[in-house]
Amino acid sequence: MNNAKEMKKNIKTIDLVYIALGAVLIAVCSWICIPTTVPFTMQTFAVFFVLSAFGGKRGTAAIAVYVLLGAVGIPVFAGFASGIGILLGSTGGYIVGFIFMGAVYWLIVHFFGKKLWAKILAMVVGLAVCYSFGTAWFMIVYSQANGAVSLAMVLGWCVIPFIIPDLVKLGLALTLARRLSPVLKLK
Repeated sequence: MNNAKEMKKNIKTIDLVYIALGAVLIAVCSWICIPTTVPFTMQTFAVFFVLSAFGGKRGTAAIAVYVLLGAVGIPVFAGFASGIGILLGSTGGYIVGFIFMGAVYWLIVHFFGKKLWAKILAMVVGLAVCYSFGTAWFMIVYSQANGAVSLAMVLGWCVIPFIIPDLVKLGLALTLARRLSPVLKLK
């Protein structure tokens, strides 16, 4: 009973609004696709923005809501895809990895504060964790369906082409979040 009272005190209506807004923002940005040889979405930009603008707790919750919405069939993933099959597919680990990215961000910022260098460190480490989890997931699922694949091959397909664009998105998200922080007035 005491735990329920504490939970009620910690979650306010404004928190729920920011969590919902964050999940919607990630969904909308996942639909924005830049067509190239390897298509790029603005999904990671939204994840970075939600974490830096709304904080680790709300941001991670928004990411989890986004993943759950997609898992139950709402077309929030890139290309208006949805369903548990997407999450269990070869690239689903990168989507699930966003939750780990949020948790890493939350943890690092909790211990080091909300200084710019701590946020950058948290996002870079979180992105590395997301890449690692997604790559391991991809290797397992892809190997089961198509036979063994090397780590170098998977990194060439799924990570290396995205590093520079993701770092650019990280910088843009941090800049935008810093500009909007006076308007958002979050603690």
